Amino acid sequence: MIMGVSGSGKSTLGIFLADQLGAPFLEGDLFHPSDNVAKMRSGQPLDDNDRWPWLDDLGAAAGAAVRESGLAVVACSALKRVYRERLAAAAGVPVLFILLEADRDELQHRLTCRPGHYMPASLLGSQLAALERPGPGERALQLDSRLPPERLAEAAQRWAHDTLLAS
Repeated sequence: MIMGVSGSGKSTLGIFLADQLGAPFLEGDLFHPSDNVAKMRSGQPLDDNDRWPWLDDLGAAAGAAVRESGLAVVACSALKRVYRERLAAAAGVPVLFILLEADRDELQHRLTCRPGHYMPASLLGSQLAALERPGPGERALQLDSRLPPERLAEAAQRWAHDTLLAS
């Protein structure tokens, strides 16, 4: 699962990585119910109660994709550890997380240059405030999202291979 705040490049890396691996790609944004999309579009951040059904649906879809294809790549903010735990539980398969990070100015620039997305740049602050970077006991890698997708994908694949071999 490629994770991070809005504008960090989750979808860009996810699509690239899924294509390289011949795996299905699941865009977490497409799993939000219309009420969540409307809330974000109006500039209101989601709360945990908004997120639980979305995380359950996305996690279940990720698990189904892995069981069918052997592997899946998912883009999802997964901002808090409890969200990552919920996703992994709903998936029911081993899950690795890759956090894409960039500084606030870079993220703000990306969001203001992204036309047609329902997530307004005004919600970046709430996402950064909610972000809990992966900690001990989580199978997660942190990468600088300013790197080209090719380099990010190479680092992600090398880390995932080494992590899965070690387990």
